[in-house]
Amino acid sequence: MSDLERYSRQILFQQVGESGQIKLQNSKVAIVGVGALGTVIANHLVRSGIGYIRLIDRDLVELSNLQRQTLFDEEDARLQFPKVIAAQKRLNKINSTVTVDAVIADLNLDNAEELLTEFDCIVDGTDNFNTRFLINDVAVKYGIPWIHGAAVSSRGMFASIIPGITPCYRCLFPHVPTATGETCDTVGVLSPLTDIIGSFQAMETMKILIGEKTTPNLEQIDIWDYTTMQMDISEGRNPNCPTCVKQQFDFLNRSSELQVVYTTLCGRNTVQINPRNKRDLDVKNLAVRLKKSGKVSGNDFLLRFAPDEDISIVVFRDARVLIHGTNDVVKAKMLYSKYIGN
Repeated sequence: MSDLERYSRQILFQQVGESGQIKLQNSKVAIVGVGALGTVIANHLVRSGIGYIRLIDRDLVELSNLQRQTLFDEEDARLQFPKVIAAQKRLNKINSTVTVDAVIADLNLDNAEELLTEFDCIVDGTDNFNTRFLINDVAVKYGIPWIHGAAVSSRGMFASIIPGITPCYRCLFPHVPTATGETCDTVGVLSPLTDIIGSFQAMETMKILIGEKTTPNLEQIDIWDYTTMQMDISEGRNPNCPTCVKQQFDFLNRSSELQVVYTTLCGRNTVQINPRNKRDLDVKNLAVRLKKSGKVSGNDFLLRFAPDEDISIVVFRDARVLIHGTNDVVKAKMLYSKYIGN
């Protein structure tokens, strides 16, 4: 019992007990994204005694992260540590009995199956739809439960997705959004919100690992007005879902029309981001949103946005984007997700 002493208060909770705690210690969890949600999730799961946790993130710690990303401090931002390394360092001090595997990577169709399979649960700490659809493809293909979470402004949501039992993510969201979305860098986010959503995600993960029933709902909350909504999704499986019914994994398929092509333009220090599925963006509406985050100019056909002196982002009406000032595809994807959304 001595090995379980640190979890004594958790074991006293009847639904966990000693048998549940042993299950947690023998479990493996992958967390995709170690930002506002991911740091909260990782903190709770490490303290709860999950045996093996893989952290996957492509980004560095910045000063603006510290308002809500709870595992980081000013030293991490000053040294520009990769988020997974800074989180691993902190988590190892919290619970040295847990194996924390830090993977500095951009999750994409080339590495998703390698990085996410053979886990008991995947947890979504990401900030964009495309990565969530990719996680969903891997989860459904390999029968791995995953916990979706999202938070922006004062609004958040989460849901447990269990292949073969619940609707998959593509049942709930059949189409990748064709409009650009709000992001934390354009409309902000409140730190209590990310704590709340991340904590619920951690709780749902623990329930899955010990075999307890998860919420049947897509749970939604606005912490500013304090409104909540529970949408029962238990009967929401789409009988024609391309993913969980037809086993068509478009986000793992390089030739799919749903893929986004990232190309480094030779000699121009520019990355082009080109969705194969063309659409007509409202660039004027996007300009209004981006004015809070940098300099904006343009016309009826395109928008030019400069978040700083080194980077210039040009968005065309057909959703094609040029990111000037870098030839690093991973950095370009990060900027795209940060400012443009989906």
